[in-house]
Amino acid sequence: MKSKLLLLLSLTAATFAANAQEKTDPPLTIGGSVDTYYKYDFSGHNNIPTSFASDQNSFSIGMVNLFAKKKVGKASFVGDLSFGPRGQYQSVPNGDGATNNAANSFHIQNLYVAYDLTDKLSVTAGYMATFVGYEVISPVGNFNYSTSYLFTNGPFQNAGAKFTYAFSDKVSLSAGLYNDLWNVYTAASKINTIGTQLMVAPVKGWTAYVNFLTGPASGTVVDLTTSYQITEAFKLGVNAANFDAPKSPAGPRGGYVGAALYPQLAVSSAVSFGLRAEYFKTKDGVWVTAGPAANESVTAFTLSANIKGGPLTFIPEVRLDNASKEATSIFTNKNGVATKSASQFGLAAVYAF
Repeated sequence: MKSKLLLLLSLTAATFAANAQEKTDPPLTIGGSVDTYYKYDFSGHNNIPTSFASDQNSFSIGMVNLFAKKKVGKASFVGDLSFGPRGQYQSVPNGDGATNNAANSFHIQNLYVAYDLTDKLSVTAGYMATFVGYEVISPVGNFNYSTSYLFTNGPFQNAGAKFTYAFSDKVSLSAGLYNDLWNVYTAASKINTIGTQLMVAPVKGWTAYVNFLTGPASGTVVDLTTSYQITEAFKLGVNAANFDAPKSPAGPRGGYVGAALYPQLAVSSAVSFGLRAEYFKTKDGVWVTAGPAANESVTAFTLSANIKGGPLTFIPEVRLDNASKEATSIFTNKNGVATKSASQFGLAAVYAF
């Protein structure tokens, strides 16, 4: 009888301890995605200088994206890693600044910790996906598989520390201090970039962000990102940005200006269609963009479908880009001669978990 009582007490204590642990120490959340694609540029060669999905007439891989996050009480962390071409820097150094590993397929997308100082004020520090822009690196976060000129020419990540104050569930303000350069784990020489973000949510389904990032080595970008779920089936997104490159003794500094519209229509729970209509202009100056020549512009129209089968999304896509002038166009035809337009077809598969 006594042994049965002891066993019952032990089981009760173990159950209580497990419940207490569960309440005070939530489980680690792990997730991510994998993606693969096929792309064909009708010129017969890669022609459109935006990020990722650059292989021509090839069944190719995007990346494996793995993230882990956890919050216990007021403290939290996020670790986000990628393996594959979509996650790496393909023409500039990786985040550690070393040029000899430009072909390395491994990259840290996010690595930061956060703490809630009060119910309204929090602090975050580490290496963070940028708050600037509409599109992100992970294909799960985008409707289109190919990316915009605004995304390619803006920051991908910023290393630093920021404070965020929530005035209400409709208004918040973030302000931070960041390393001197974008997209690197460590500062080149100084911590001298300032960034702010104002978030407003005027009505249900509508959220807008006004972003500002400036530094003497990285330049200044002002960015508006907003999306409005107008009906259950129709969503409209907008991204507009102006970038002034850092000052240069070689001449006018240059930069870019552009805007993109993202209308999306869900025809069923499994099928949606979306259009990205973008205008992008390179300013006069020494700064070279992944886009048109100085004082020239490009318009780009990308029509995509999202066809879902559980966690798997198929993305067929047609894209047409048009330069402002043929003579200085960055596009070339099958014979390698400058032409005003470029077009491509793509088919991607993205699995989220």
